[in-house]
Amino acid sequence: MKMANIIEITDFGAAELDVFARLTEAQLLNREFPEKGMFIAESPIVIQRALDAGYEPVSFLAEKRRVGQALPVLERCSGVPVYTAEFQVLTQLTGFQLTRGMLCAMRRPALKSVQEICAGARRVAVLENVMNPTNVGAVFRSAAALGMDAVLLTPACSDPFYRRAIRVSMGTVFQIPWTYLKCEGVGELKSLGFSTAAMALDDNSISIKDPKLNAEEKLAVVLGTEGDGLAASTVAECDYTVKIPMSHGVDSLNVAAASAVAFWQLGNI
Repeated sequence: MKMANIIEITDFGAAELDVFARLTEAQLLNREFPEKGMFIAESPIVIQRALDAGYEPVSFLAEKRRVGQALPVLERCSGVPVYTAEFQVLTQLTGFQLTRGMLCAMRRPALKSVQEICAGARRVAVLENVMNPTNVGAVFRSAAALGMDAVLLTPACSDPFYRRAIRVSMGTVFQIPWTYLKCEGVGELKSLGFSTAAMALDDNSISIKDPKLNAEEKLAVVLGTEGDGLAASTVAECDYTVKIPMSHGVDSLNVAAASAVAFWQLGNI
Protein backbone atom coordinates (compact mmCIF):
# COMPACT_ATOMS: atom_id res chain seq x y z
CA MET A 1 0.00 0.00 0.00
CA LYS A 2 1.37 3.41 -0.95
CA MET A 3 1.02 6.16 1.56
CA ALA A 4 2.54 9.46 2.53
CA ASN A 5 5.68 9.82 4.61
CA ILE A 6 4.70 9.90 8.33
CA ILE A 7 6.98 12.12 10.43
CA GLU A 8 6.56 12.48 14.20
CA ILE A 9 6.92 16.08 15.40
CA THR A 10 9.84 16.48 17.79
CA ASP A 11 10.84 20.10 17.15
CA PHE A 12 8.09 22.74 17.47
CA GLY A 13 10.34 25.29 15.79
CA ALA A 14 10.99 23.28 12.64
CA ALA A 15 10.72 25.50 9.56
CA GLU A 16 8.54 22.97 7.75
CA LEU A 17 5.83 23.55 10.35
CA ASP A 18 5.72 27.32 9.76
CA VAL A 19 2.98 26.97 7.14
CA PHE A 20 0.65 25.49 9.76
CA ALA A 21 1.72 27.28 12.92
CA ARG A 22 3.31 30.63 12.18
CA LEU A 23 2.49 32.03 8.74
CA THR A 24 -0.40 34.47 8.48
CA GLU A 25 -3.04 34.30 5.75
CA ALA A 26 -1.31 37.22 4.01
CA GLN A 27 2.04 35.41 4.12
CA LEU A 28 0.45 32.27 2.70
CA LEU A 29 -1.11 34.30 -0.11
CA ASN A 30 2.35 35.79 -0.92
CA ARG A 31 1.29 38.63 -3.22
CA GLU A 32 4.94 39.47 -4.00
CA PHE A 33 5.63 35.97 -5.32
CA PRO A 34 2.20 34.50 -6.13
CA GLU A 35 3.75 31.42 -7.72
CA LYS A 36 4.91 30.48 -4.21
CA GLY A 37 1.49 31.05 -2.62
CA MET A 38 -0.21 28.36 -0.58
CA PHE A 39 -3.45 27.78 1.29
CA ILE A 40 -4.57 25.45 4.08
CA ALA A 41 -7.36 22.91 3.55
CA GLU A 42 -8.87 21.51 6.74
CA SER A 43 -10.54 18.10 7.29
CA PRO A 44 -10.30 14.97 5.10
CA ILE A 45 -13.53 15.74 3.20
CA VAL A 46 -12.35 19.20 2.19
CA ILE A 47 -8.87 17.92 1.32
CA GLN A 48 -10.41 15.19 -0.84
CA ARG A 49 -12.36 17.81 -2.77
CA ALA A 50 -9.20 19.84 -3.34
CA LEU A 51 -7.34 16.75 -4.57
CA ASP A 52 -10.26 15.84 -6.84
CA ALA A 53 -10.03 19.33 -8.35
CA GLY A 54 -6.33 18.86 -9.08
CA TYR A 55 -4.72 20.94 -6.33
CA GLU A 56 -1.18 19.97 -5.36
CA PRO A 57 -0.49 18.99 -1.73
CA VAL A 58 2.74 20.20 -0.10
CA SER A 59 2.46 18.67 3.39
CA PHE A 60 -0.02 17.47 5.99
CA LEU A 61 -0.44 18.06 9.70
CA ALA A 62 -2.45 15.27 11.31
CA GLU A 63 -3.51 14.15 14.76
CA LYS A 64 -1.87 10.76 15.37
CA ARG A 65 -5.09 8.90 16.19
CA ARG A 66 -6.74 10.22 13.01
CA VAL A 67 -4.09 9.01 10.57
CA GLY A 68 -5.78 5.65 10.04
CA GLN A 69 -9.12 7.31 9.26
CA ALA A 70 -7.39 9.56 6.72
CA LEU A 71 -5.75 6.74 4.72
CA PRO A 72 -8.02 7.28 1.66
CA VAL A 73 -6.54 10.79 1.45
CA LEU A 74 -2.96 9.90 2.30
CA GLU A 75 -2.83 7.00 -0.14
CA ARG A 76 -3.36 9.53 -2.94
CA CYS A 77 -0.32 11.53 -1.83
CA SER A 78 2.58 9.11 -1.76
CA GLY A 79 5.79 10.82 -0.66
CA VAL A 80 4.08 13.93 0.70
CA PRO A 81 5.27 14.52 4.31
CA VAL A 82 2.69 14.00 7.04
CA TYR A 83 3.70 15.68 10.30
CA THR A 84 1.90 14.09 13.21
CA ALA A 85 1.59 14.29 17.00
CA GLU A 86 -0.94 13.81 19.77
CA PHE A 87 -4.00 16.07 20.03
CA GLN A 88 -2.61 18.21 22.86
CA VAL A 89 0.67 18.78 21.03
CA LEU A 90 -1.04 19.92 17.82
CA THR A 91 -3.41 22.22 19.71
CA GLN A 92 -0.40 23.79 21.45
CA LEU A 93 1.45 24.10 18.14
CA THR A 94 -1.34 25.66 16.07
CA GLY A 95 -3.31 27.47 18.79
CA PHE A 96 -6.61 25.82 17.80
CA GLN A 97 -8.19 22.40 17.48
CA LEU A 98 -7.87 20.83 14.04
CA THR A 99 -11.20 20.11 12.35
CA ARG A 100 -11.41 16.32 11.92
CA GLY A 101 -7.76 16.15 12.97
CA MET A 102 -6.05 17.11 9.71
CA LEU A 103 -4.68 20.10 7.78
CA CYS A 104 -3.10 20.10 4.33
CA ALA A 105 -0.91 22.83 2.86
CA MET A 106 -1.51 23.14 -0.88
CA ARG A 107 -0.12 25.25 -3.68
CA ARG A 108 -2.21 28.07 -5.07
CA PRO A 109 -2.90 27.86 -8.79
CA ALA A 110 -2.58 30.87 -11.07
CA LEU A 111 -5.88 32.73 -11.28
CA LYS A 112 -7.75 32.50 -14.57
CA SER A 113 -9.15 35.50 -16.39
CA VAL A 114 -12.80 36.54 -16.16
CA GLN A 115 -13.20 35.55 -19.81
CA GLU A 116 -11.90 32.03 -19.10
CA ILE A 117 -14.07 31.60 -16.02
CA CYS A 118 -17.21 32.79 -17.82
CA ALA A 119 -16.72 30.80 -21.01
CA GLY A 120 -19.91 28.78 -21.45
CA ALA A 121 -21.45 30.11 -18.22
CA ARG A 122 -25.12 31.11 -18.08
CA ARG A 123 -25.40 32.11 -14.42
CA VAL A 124 -22.65 33.76 -12.39
CA ALA A 125 -22.54 35.29 -8.93
CA VAL A 126 -20.70 38.57 -8.33
CA LEU A 127 -19.55 39.58 -4.84
CA GLU A 128 -18.78 43.25 -4.26
CA ASN A 129 -16.57 44.02 -1.24
CA VAL A 130 -17.76 41.02 0.83
CA MET A 131 -14.96 41.03 3.41
CA ASN A 132 -16.12 38.41 5.91
CA PRO A 133 -14.54 35.03 5.01
CA THR A 134 -17.43 33.18 6.67
CA ASN A 135 -19.90 34.88 4.32
CA VAL A 136 -17.66 34.27 1.31
CA GLY A 137 -17.47 30.57 2.14
CA ALA A 138 -21.23 30.34 2.66
CA VAL A 139 -21.93 32.08 -0.66
CA PHE A 140 -19.65 29.63 -2.46
CA ARG A 141 -21.44 26.67 -0.91
CA SER A 142 -24.81 28.03 -2.03
CA ALA A 143 -23.48 28.88 -5.49
CA ALA A 144 -22.16 25.36 -6.00
CA ALA A 145 -25.32 23.71 -4.66
CA LEU A 146 -27.87 25.92 -6.37
CA GLY A 147 -26.85 26.09 -9.99
CA MET A 148 -24.39 28.95 -10.40
CA ASP A 149 -21.63 28.37 -12.95
CA ALA A 150 -18.99 30.67 -11.46
CA VAL A 151 -18.26 33.24 -8.76
CA LEU A 152 -16.55 36.57 -9.45
CA LEU A 153 -15.22 38.83 -6.70
CA THR A 154 -14.17 42.47 -6.61
CA PRO A 155 -10.57 43.07 -5.43
CA ALA A 156 -11.66 44.12 -1.90
CA CYS A 157 -13.41 40.81 -1.17
CA SER A 158 -12.02 38.31 1.30
CA ASP A 159 -9.88 35.60 -0.28
CA PRO A 160 -11.92 32.43 -0.98
CA PHE A 161 -8.83 30.42 -0.03
CA TYR A 162 -8.62 31.79 3.50
CA ARG A 163 -8.78 28.82 5.84
CA ARG A 164 -12.12 29.84 7.33
CA ALA A 165 -13.71 30.49 3.94
CA ILE A 166 -12.59 27.07 2.71
CA ARG A 167 -13.90 25.38 5.84
CA VAL A 168 -17.31 27.11 5.75
CA SER A 169 -17.67 26.33 2.04
CA MET A 170 -17.02 22.63 2.77
CA GLY A 171 -14.50 22.65 -0.07
CA THR A 172 -16.89 23.94 -2.72
CA VAL A 173 -14.38 26.74 -3.41
CA PHE A 174 -12.48 23.99 -5.23
CA GLN A 175 -15.50 22.83 -7.21
CA ILE A 176 -16.91 26.05 -8.67
CA PRO A 177 -14.76 28.27 -10.93
CA TRP A 178 -13.88 31.71 -9.54
CA THR A 179 -11.62 34.67 -10.06
CA TYR A 180 -11.32 38.37 -9.31
CA LEU A 181 -12.74 41.15 -11.45
CA LYS A 182 -10.17 43.74 -12.48
CA CYS A 183 -12.15 46.61 -10.95
CA GLU A 184 -15.45 47.54 -9.28
CA GLY A 185 -18.68 47.53 -11.28
CA VAL A 186 -20.13 45.16 -13.83
CA GLY A 187 -18.81 46.57 -17.11
CA GLU A 188 -16.53 43.59 -17.64
CA LEU A 189 -19.51 41.23 -17.45
CA LYS A 190 -21.66 43.31 -19.75
CA SER A 191 -18.91 43.12 -22.37
CA LEU A 192 -19.25 39.33 -22.18
CA GLY A 193 -22.97 39.45 -22.90
CA PHE A 194 -24.35 39.12 -19.38
CA SER A 195 -27.41 40.93 -18.14
CA THR A 196 -26.85 42.07 -14.57
CA ALA A 197 -29.18 41.93 -11.56
CA ALA A 198 -28.28 43.96 -8.47
CA MET A 199 -29.70 42.53 -5.25
CA ALA A 200 -30.73 45.76 -3.51
CA LEU A 201 -33.67 47.52 -1.89
CA ASP A 202 -34.71 50.34 -4.17
CA ASP A 203 -37.89 52.06 -5.32
CA ASN A 204 -37.29 50.56 -8.75
CA SER A 205 -36.64 47.01 -7.50
CA ILE A 206 -38.50 44.14 -9.10
CA SER A 207 -39.35 40.91 -7.30
CA ILE A 208 -36.89 38.06 -7.60
CA LYS A 209 -39.87 36.08 -8.92
CA ASP A 210 -40.20 38.33 -11.99
CA PRO A 211 -40.15 36.00 -15.04
CA LYS A 212 -37.94 38.43 -16.97
CA LEU A 213 -34.98 37.36 -14.83
CA ASN A 214 -35.21 33.64 -15.53
CA ALA A 215 -35.78 34.41 -19.21
CA GLU A 216 -32.32 35.98 -19.52
CA GLU A 217 -29.91 33.74 -21.43
CA LYS A 218 -26.91 34.96 -19.40
CA LEU A 219 -27.41 36.56 -15.99
CA ALA A 220 -25.02 37.83 -13.33
CA VAL A 221 -26.45 38.09 -9.80
CA VAL A 222 -24.63 40.90 -7.96
CA LEU A 223 -24.47 40.93 -4.14
CA GLY A 224 -22.96 43.58 -1.89
CA THR A 225 -21.02 43.91 1.31
CA GLU A 226 -22.43 42.91 4.69
CA GLY A 227 -23.18 46.37 6.05
CA ASP A 228 -23.76 48.84 3.23
CA GLY A 229 -24.85 46.57 0.42
CA LEU A 230 -24.00 47.44 -3.17
CA ALA A 231 -22.47 50.75 -4.16
CA ALA A 232 -24.99 53.14 -5.68
CA SER A 233 -22.90 53.29 -8.84
CA THR A 234 -23.06 49.50 -9.21
CA VAL A 235 -26.84 49.46 -8.75
CA ALA A 236 -27.19 52.21 -11.37
CA GLU A 237 -25.01 50.25 -13.80
CA CYS A 238 -27.02 47.02 -13.54
CA ASP A 239 -29.87 46.10 -15.87
CA TYR A 240 -32.18 45.09 -13.01
CA THR A 241 -32.50 45.96 -9.34
CA VAL A 242 -33.96 42.95 -7.56
CA LYS A 243 -35.45 42.43 -4.11
CA ILE A 244 -36.48 39.37 -2.14
CA PRO A 245 -40.04 39.82 -0.79
CA MET A 246 -40.00 40.05 3.03
CA SER A 247 -42.54 39.70 5.82
CA HIS A 248 -42.86 40.60 9.53
CA GLY A 249 -41.19 43.95 8.95
CA VAL A 250 -37.80 42.42 8.11
CA ASP A 251 -36.05 44.67 5.60
CA SER A 252 -33.13 42.51 4.46
CA LEU A 253 -31.16 39.28 4.84
CA ASN A 254 -27.52 38.57 5.55
CA VAL A 255 -25.59 38.36 2.26
CA ALA A 256 -25.06 34.61 2.66
CA ALA A 257 -28.78 33.96 3.25
CA ALA A 258 -29.78 36.32 0.43
CA SER A 259 -27.42 34.53 -1.95
CA ALA A 260 -29.05 31.16 -1.23
CA VAL A 261 -32.51 32.55 -2.00
CA ALA A 262 -31.29 34.30 -5.16
CA PHE A 263 -29.39 31.29 -6.49
CA TRP A 264 -32.33 28.96 -5.83
CA GLN A 265 -34.64 31.22 -7.80
CA LEU A 266 -32.28 32.22 -10.60
CA GLY A 267 -29.69 29.43 -10.87
CA ASN A 268 -29.49 26.56 -13.36
CA ILE A 269 -31.71 24.19 -11.37
